Amino acid sequence: METEPSFPLLSRRRGTGLVGGTQRSLHRGGGFEIASSRQYRRGDSVRAIDWKASARMSSARHADEFVVREHFAEDRPRVVLLVDRRPSMALYPADSPWLRKPAAVAVAGRMIVESALAAQGYPGYLDFGGADTPRWLPPNRRENASLVRDHELARSAFTAPEDNLVHAFRHLERSRTQVPPGSFVFVLSDFLVSPPQSVWRVGLSRGWDLVPVVVQDVTWERSFPDVAGFLLPVAEPVRLTRREVRERREANERRFAQLLETFSSLEIDPVVLASAERLDVFDGFMRWHERRRRRMSLR
Repeated sequence: METEPSFPLLSRRRGTGLVGGTQRSLHRGGGFEIASSRQYRRGDSVRAIDWKASARMSSARHADEFVVREHFAEDRPRVVLLVDRRPSMALYPADSPWLRKPAAVAVAGRMIVESALAAQGYPGYLDFGGADTPRWLPPNRRENASLVRDHELARSAFTAPEDNLVHAFRHLERSRTQVPPGSFVFVLSDFLVSPPQSVWRVGLSRGWDLVPVVVQDVTWERSFPDVAGFLLPVAEPVRLTRREVRERREANERRFAQLLETFSSLEIDPVVLASAERLDVFDGFMRWHERRRRRMSLR
């Protein structure tokens, strides 16, 4: 299989401390670069105590005092692919002229994995495909890349319940020690059933870099074609009037506009895909990168 191109993983967070050798981190961690010193608090690791500084402070105050060194995090960027596996994500037939969503998800997912590796990061994977337990690969090692690329993204099962993304975010909350602040969470979905704003807000409050990857067909989901009077070959063939066609088109266009408005209000930058072609998918990610770069330059 040909390797997909990578795009720059530009974090929306600003601060200090190296991450993956390319960005700076806002949070403390177990790296080597010293951020600050403070007094010992219950629960601190004994290994973090600066014994020389503690001895000097104890001597000056004539009492036992302990000083702890805090370090900037040097953990590599963690990248989670959260895939929506509702039945609508299995559309459309491979021989149709419309967007083949499973192919778009696979291409986009492989590009995300390659971009994580290019940033010296750790890729992970999550979906709630209808089973009692999620398919979860924590973003804690680079060896996950081949599992995500060659196994998880290649699966053909799309049987998840409509609220599977809500369950997935709850799982990420329970696993937040494995998904620290600053982690990228790419959510690949058509968002025909979108999580409520509260779900996105909780993710943002955890410091995650949320990136919705909107996979929608331009013809049937972001609009609706002029098929008045034609017999549509769907599960139960129907014939629509001009009024019904117009109402469906307006409803689809309104839903897509509201989705983008929601993301804008939360200051979340989505990636919008309407094609499974490699160059088109790559262009979508580069457009996302450029929008983010411009937004950050204005801060």
